[in-house]
Amino acid sequence: MSSSQRQYLLRQYFNTLFKVFVFAFVWLGVNSCNVVKRVQKEEYLIVDNTILEDGKKIKQERVNNIIIQKENAGMNGLLGLSLPLKLHIYNLARPNIDSIIDANILSDSLKVKRRTALLSKKQFDKYISTKKGFNSWLKRTGEAPVIFDEKKTEVTANNLRKYYYSIGWLDNTVDYEVEKDSNKKAKVIYKITKNKPYSIDSIKSLISTPAIDSLYPKIEKNSFLKKGEQYNEDNFEKERLRINTFLRNSGYFHFGQDYIRFEIDTIGTQQKINSEIIISNRIIRGDDSTIVRPFKPFKIKEVNIFTDNTFDNRFKTVSDTTVYDGYNLYSKEGLKFRPNALTDAVFINNGDLYTDLARRRTSRYLNDLQMFGSRSIEYVENPEDSTLITNIYLAPRKKYSLNFDFDVSQSNIQTVGFSFGTGLKIRNIFRGAETLDITGFTSIGASKDRKNIDDPFFDINELGANIRLTFPRIWSPINTDNIIPKYMSPSTSLTLSTSSQTNIGLDKQTLQSILAYNWQPSETVTNELGLFDILFVKNLNTDNYFGVYSTSYDRLNSIAQDIGYIGNDENLGIPDEADLFISEVLNEQTSLTPEDEDFTAVSNIDERKQRLTENNLIISSTFSYRKNTRKNLFDNNFSIFKWRIETAGNVLAGLSRLTGAEKNDNGNYEVLGVSFSQYIKTELDYVKYISLGKRNIFAFRGYAGIAIPFGNSNSIPFVESFFGGGPNDNRAWTPYDLGPGSTDTNEEFNEANFKLHFSAEQRFNLFGNLRGAVFVDAGNIWNVFDNVEEEAATFSSLESLRDIAVGSGFGLRYDFDFFVLRFDVGFKTYDPAYQLGDRWFKDYNFKNAVYNIGINYPF
Repeated sequence: MSSSQRQYLLRQYFNTLFKVFVFAFVWLGVNSCNVVKRVQKEEYLIVDNTILEDGKKIKQERVNNIIIQKENAGMNGLLGLSLPLKLHIYNLARPNIDSIIDANILSDSLKVKRRTALLSKKQFDKYISTKKGFNSWLKRTGEAPVIFDEKKTEVTANNLRKYYYSIGWLDNTVDYEVEKDSNKKAKVIYKITKNKPYSIDSIKSLISTPAIDSLYPKIEKNSFLKKGEQYNEDNFEKERLRINTFLRNSGYFHFGQDYIRFEIDTIGTQQKINSEIIISNRIIRGDDSTIVRPFKPFKIKEVNIFTDNTFDNRFKTVSDTTVYDGYNLYSKEGLKFRPNALTDAVFINNGDLYTDLARRRTSRYLNDLQMFGSRSIEYVENPEDSTLITNIYLAPRKKYSLNFDFDVSQSNIQTVGFSFGTGLKIRNIFRGAETLDITGFTSIGASKDRKNIDDPFFDINELGANIRLTFPRIWSPINTDNIIPKYMSPSTSLTLSTSSQTNIGLDKQTLQSILAYNWQPSETVTNELGLFDILFVKNLNTDNYFGVYSTSYDRLNSIAQDIGYIGNDENLGIPDEADLFISEVLNEQTSLTPEDEDFTAVSNIDERKQRLTENNLIISSTFSYRKNTRKNLFDNNFSIFKWRIETAGNVLAGLSRLTGAEKNDNGNYEVLGVSFSQYIKTELDYVKYISLGKRNIFAFRGYAGIAIPFGNSNSIPFVESFFGGGPNDNRAWTPYDLGPGSTDTNEEFNEANFKLHFSAEQRFNLFGNLRGAVFVDAGNIWNVFDNVEEEAATFSSLESLRDIAVGSGFGLRYDFDFFVLRFDVGFKTYDPAYQLGDRWFKDYNFKNAVYNIGINYPF
């Protein structure tokens, strides 16, 4: 089957799928009256809940989540459509399935006997079990109708009163109305009158422990409670947590939030609140007595580290004791780490006051080392001198671990591809908690444009290997502790990688070496400094350029035929005749002149050919900043900001000038016969998630990147350029198919050095683990500040923004918990390849749609 036949069948399949989807949508709409199918007499299905705050409808998720009886999912969906799919599925189930089976089948002994003879007793029993099982599945997958309950409505009204009381409207009133119709449907309206808010008038403190009372002037500096501000219970809870954190980090080991309470007085204050902060003494409970004592600050007396506290060693005795820098290290099978590798990870020091911060930093650093399967920190009290003995128990992971990877892929150059990878991790390789990762991979694929039918089906292959050594510290000849303290979990990585390709582009070989530093200034921020990144790219099969980039060859061949350079039934030979023709055109040895459009086309083809066939030597330095505010996997209100800057070639350019190195014929310096690249590149990437409740999420992404060549370069290497399209970009275009600008080159690999991209996606739950999405993608690539002169491909002014491509579409996602399988359909909504005025919805159909399959979300 040819590629075009496969694509045709794929389009037909998705056209059919779309029709089924539309039919199902219409069917559900026509049958919407059946939502009350399982609603009994004198019962009412809740179809809408509305909260009115002083007459205005409230859409805040925080307030609407107070409602106990929410309407069925999809009852008030996107664009106001009512599509309670899960309710419809539930209604398909028979509530009395056992009675039905008994009445229609089991009660008729003749029918049972006939079917048993036909199916066998075992198959008949399985048939009955299947009918019951399917009915149960409908109930589990669906959602039972939400029936109006007066008591639950009263509870919701009471909870609304409590909520508005908690944010300052202490005199609020909440009423509700229920609108019932003849179709057994009900709408509930909650009416809230806030009245005048209360504000804080005075704040006093009553502290029983003198030592804490003397600290209070320091504690109250950053208080969440401000005189004159509206009362808010959340601020009192934040203040309780803040005071507790301060004292727990000031040596008060036994202190807890329960010792802090607030009393407020609103009697006769005219919407003013007088508040009092009360901090009690410590309560010590014994078997038959309770003692009240002032709190005491505790200091660390001793730190013990048990280095191999594994389950297998639980009955063994300590055989090795090492004292290092004030720490005691105990081992049952001999110390396998250099002492400083462990003590550097500990922030709990002898003589220091106890702090939760030191404990948390120690736990985090030990986790970042990736040396230990489990870690625990225990404090033992010495009541006689108010000191603590710290015991740290570590259970090392296995020294060696092996992993395997397998992947199936498809791209614009291959019909199908398979990749295999394996990795070996060696921990604590030099006894300093270092990690050595050795990985290798190989891939095979079947190319879409296989020229020779005698070639093997899998005619594409790639082979590569990577070695990465990670040190849990900054590896530097100078001390960086004052710049990057160890609580930032600094690390150094050395990476060496190589790969070789066959029948992919021009059969590249790459060699890369990286020295990078990583550290985390806070729980949300991660920094990386790539001090040296050396990349060498060698093209092995440059003579086959026009065999790979057939679009350029077809254009060149057509020009040669048009001007009579070759006959209309002849073709330029690859590579000699094609290269000769280009040379003669550019040297004005043909009928073409620089003013001709075809002359410019040949010049552009030659420029692209020279750039994509040249070998690349890139020696660069990078800095990356990443801020991620996501608290956990279930947090859907967060943002991620990433910024990266890279400079390349500056050191080599400076050395070349200092040593008086000669330039080549193109006016560039060379190292080892290769003209090195010189440029500056920066990228900005911002992602924002907004939870809309009921598993509805609005996600937005904005991206901008630019790479500017200078000095020794007038263009950006292909490996550092930008491209548009693909499952994680503009999904209405395949990878490398979009741009640059308004050009319609149909080149196999379209790329440029400036990119803008924006995506907005509304994600919603359908049922179970199946999710849906609608999206809009916008963006493009352009050339700027380089040697590309084609006006349509360059970003020359703000008017070039009219060439931003827009794609839109819908998708389905299935959540397997550990990954998400994604299917998206993208339609070309605004295509800049067409003339102005003829770009909107030009190819907005399934025939020209792009179908994307991906793993996890696009951003």
